[in-house]
Amino acid sequence: MKWSALLLQFCLAGAALAGNTDAVRSCQDKQLPPFPPTARELLVVVDQTTPLSPALQQSVANNVKPFLVAGSSFSVVVFSAYTQGHYTEVLASGKLESPLPAEVRNDIAKPVLTKLDQCQQRQPQQAAQAAGQALRAAYQGTSSNIAKSDIYASLKAISSVIKQSAAQDKIVLVVSDMLENSSVANFYAEQGKSVRNIAPAKELRTVEDNHLLADFGGARVYVIGAGLLADEAANGKSYRDPKTMQSLQAFWSDYFSKSNAKLVEFGQPALLNPVR
Repeated sequence: MKWSALLLQFCLAGAALAGNTDAVRSCQDKQLPPFPPTARELLVVVDQTTPLSPALQQSVANNVKPFLVAGSSFSVVVFSAYTQGHYTEVLASGKLESPLPAEVRNDIAKPVLTKLDQCQQRQPQQAAQAAGQALRAAYQGTSSNIAKSDIYASLKAISSVIKQSAAQDKIVLVVSDMLENSSVANFYAEQGKSVRNIAPAKELRTVEDNHLLADFGGARVYVIGAGLLADEAANGKSYRDPKTMQSLQAFWSDYFSKSNAKLVEFGQPALLNPVR
């Protein structure tokens, strides 16, 4: 079975997981030296006000897949609004330990190495199960009926997860319509039936004035679901004006730049290239 299919299977079946922040069993042993630091960290941020089609859910699974390998860490976080029983929460996180260098392995007894190799071979499976269950729990809690969407405040809070990472390569995958709807700003028009054509510079000043810029620690950012409306998720009939979407992308590009990150791709709603 392909890894993407395996991850989606875990995403759509099995018990929901909440708060599993040590999802991958460590292979560290007193007979082993410390493992090299993880090279990459992936933070998946799911906006529970943005319902996704099965195809977009599969896209998220496909883009998480390459990071569930040795030397990588991952976290799955959900947010919506600070009302109606929804709040920001880390659903799962884990670290897949880096292999020991050959010169270090040469000094370790064979029985210990055998146990180590068996343990590390199990870590990708454990990570796939934890990430898949977390995504499933995130999707189950998604609703277009949540009145508000505090994206600014949520991203500011969540950014601390990736900022504190020691990994050299930091990646953030934001699964959201990116349509702020709070006391600070409203990116919707026609009572939520379309996207408002915003003025990026003006909206960015509002973010700064309300002290809502984040710090993503130099991460690269990808977005899935930008501009996605509830009607479109259900039947694909909503229309998004290209100029309106250009303004939305321009705003978020500037926002992430000022939040110590780089927006690599803005999926409207799907990514044209995989997360790398």
